[in-house]
Amino acid sequence: MFDPTYTAAQQRLAAFVPHAGRDYASARNFDSTAHVSTLSPYIRHRIITEKDVLRAVLARHSPQAAEKFIQEIFWRTYWKGWLERHPAVWTAYKTDLHAALHRVQSESGMRRQWDAACHGQTGIDGFDHWAQELVKTGYLHNHARMWFASIWIFTLRLPWTLGADFFLRHLHDGDAASNTLSWRWVGGLHTVGKTYLARPDTIARYTQGRFHPTGLATQAHPLDQTAPPPPPGPVPRSDQIDPSLRTGLLLTPEDLSPGWLLDPISPAATATLHTPDARRVTTFAHAAMADCTARYGHRLGPVTPLSSAQISQWARDNNLGQIVTSYPPTGPTADTLASQDIARIIRPYDRAAWPHATHGFFRFKGLCCTNRLMAEVPLSLDRLIPRSL
Repeated sequence: MFDPTYTAAQQRLAAFVPHAGRDYASARNFDSTAHVSTLSPYIRHRIITEKDVLRAVLARHSPQAAEKFIQEIFWRTYWKGWLERHPAVWTAYKTDLHAALHRVQSESGMRRQWDAACHGQTGIDGFDHWAQELVKTGYLHNHARMWFASIWIFTLRLPWTLGADFFLRHLHDGDAASNTLSWRWVGGLHTVGKTYLARPDTIARYTQGRFHPTGLATQAHPLDQTAPPPPPGPVPRSDQIDPSLRTGLLLTPEDLSPGWLLDPISPAATATLHTPDARRVTTFAHAAMADCTARYGHRLGPVTPLSSAQISQWARDNNLGQIVTSYPPTGPTADTLASQDIARIIRPYDRAAWPHATHGFFRFKGLCCTNRLMAEVPLSLDRLIPRSL
């Protein structure tokens, strides 16, 4: 379903752009890939970037016509920025997931229910189809993801962290911020007290009668949490590149459009970060990485695939004075590189947007339309959203 190449991403973007306005706004809620862009795997790994997509859409549509689609791009940016300001939420998720996996091993009833949910064998109409579709294709429509998460949490009463882990292991666009925070939102943990309840009539309507599940939970009480999220921390700072040093470039699955980093540096050597886990997103990203190094090969110097444990030796072998990488947002890649001495450079788009990800999305989408962010997308967005709310 997804060819992990820049050419495929550009073709998919070009095919979608004519439909990014009123067509998308009117049909986006229906559970069908025919009505959405399916660009998320490419944007998630920045095979193409948010800026690329916004510019293409706004070259064809007015901000008002494309408002709904533009908001979806901003949702991804908001989730990234919010988790970057609240990294303890990611740490807590990993801790809670470890505890939930222990329960799966020690509680036979939960293990059977979890296994049935992951294999699509619960007997719940629609839910079983989506579980199998996810495993088969690596993709689900956004509404299907919401319905699935709601049923997982409130009908099956399984730990939300196990569901988030199931998604993260299989989605081509699996992303720590979007995935973790969306599951928290469904469960009433992100916007405290606000939950999302999957309703049979809604599912029937937006699947055009394909599914009409029975026996779903009729109430969605917010999940308990030991404490509210801490107040937002400081915006991460971009490191500095020393142009006088012999430089190595580290490519990670977080940013596979490294042209912006190649302007200030000419790497003496390049490494690609390969991680040992078998998540589907890793398989997709590794293939996309190969496409990236082929496209930029004439500017990268020798390219070496590495694990994190091999980075220091690679730097010594190539007599490097510094290693530069695109800033890895909070998540598995950042965890992998936590102890490495690397200059992490934040894209201008992220530097402009992340300071505003302090509260809810609708405040964010207003405040992020400042002159600084619009300079990163040099087409007017100020007509779309007021400067402040």
